[in-house]
Amino acid sequence: ESLRCLILTGAGEKAFIAGADIGELAKLTPIEGREHSRRGQALLDRIERLPIPTIAAINGFAYGGGLEMAMACSLRVASENAKMGLPETSLGILPGYGGTQRLARHVGRARALELVLTSEKGLTAAEAERIGLVNRVVPAGQALGAALELARKIRANGPTACRYALE
Repeated sequence: ESLRCLILTGAGEKAFIAGADIGELAKLTPIEGREHSRRGQALLDRIERLPIPTIAAINGFAYGGGLEMAMACSLRVASENAKMGLPETSLGILPGYGGTQRLARHVGRARALELVLTSEKGLTAAEAERIGLVNRVVPAGQALGAALELARKIRANGPTACRYALE
């Protein structure tokens, strides 16, 4: 009840979430792969539908499921050294946690298709901000601080109004 905002971030400056262990995914049977994907989709759907704002503080790499996690958040702050992408098609698989749909909602269908179909892995924070994928870019090492500042601004507003605005 008292929680007003949730911030997700990685441990350290190297990565927000660098993505799945492809070697482990390759060991899954088709049925296990489908169940793994469904669990990830359910988790990100829950994050996306939380009744409080969520902020991804992106440091370093946000690939595959990591970028999908960030896209499930209400807002995204990226350090200037962040690199993002959905490289799954280069591995012969699809982004499995709803990333194709969320990416299209954030950046438009044509840009999303380009990023997914080319498996672009070098999307910089500046480019992500330019196309509307992240809300702001901050100097390296300051993503969490900027996310906390956003959370403070959100906290100053009416909680019921924020919940309904999200809805």
